[in-house]
Amino acid sequence: MHHIDVHVEKDIYDVNNRIADANAGLLKKHGIRAFDLLGAIGSGKTATIERLVPLIRERGLRVGAIAGDVYGDDDFQRIVALGVPAYNANTGKECHLDAHLVEHAIEHLPLDDIDILFIENVGNMICPTDFRLGAEKRIVIISSTEGDDVVNKHPMMFRGSTIGVINKVDLAPFVGANLDRMERDMRRYNPEMQIFRTNMKTGEGIEELLDAILA
Repeated sequence: MHHIDVHVEKDIYDVNNRIADANAGLLKKHGIRAFDLLGAIGSGKTATIERLVPLIRERGLRVGAIAGDVYGDDDFQRIVALGVPAYNANTGKECHLDAHLVEHAIEHLPLDDIDILFIENVGNMICPTDFRLGAEKRIVIISSTEGDDVVNKHPMMFRGSTIGVINKVDLAPFVGANLDRMERDMRRYNPEMQIFRTNMKTGEGIEELLDAILA
């Protein structure tokens, strides 16, 4: 019985990766650079997009977004309010986006009007890890309010990401979170990762983060 499960799982990942590669090819054909944003609910994924959009516009680039949510459209509405083309991808019971959902979302976007595409994954630190979407880089966002052991609890999320963001640095003293420990843990699982500390209220760290994203 166990062998059957393993085969099914491998097939699911293989199919997903084929679609992810096709997504990447389609986006590239339209000159779009796509970035996958991962993180728990409340880590600041949508707030990061809100902060980045005006800065990206200043650089003469056009943004689009896919908002992944299990249910509802709260994040989607916040992104639409920025005046960027967006698509709301509800996953239903699934706790992550997969390449097929992204493929479907891409069909609804004006690809020739987008240079930078943010794919905001479902607020979850475990499920999205194994599902590539076709993005160029993965950005994982954690918040000081999640506690400074959050990285150790989700090592795979950090191994598979290019950029790490420690957000809500201003709240660290109030929740007793050691930011240096969080950064050390991230480097332990992914020595290559670029790490940024941000405060979305003030915009601290955002310009540097954007430079790394677009590098």
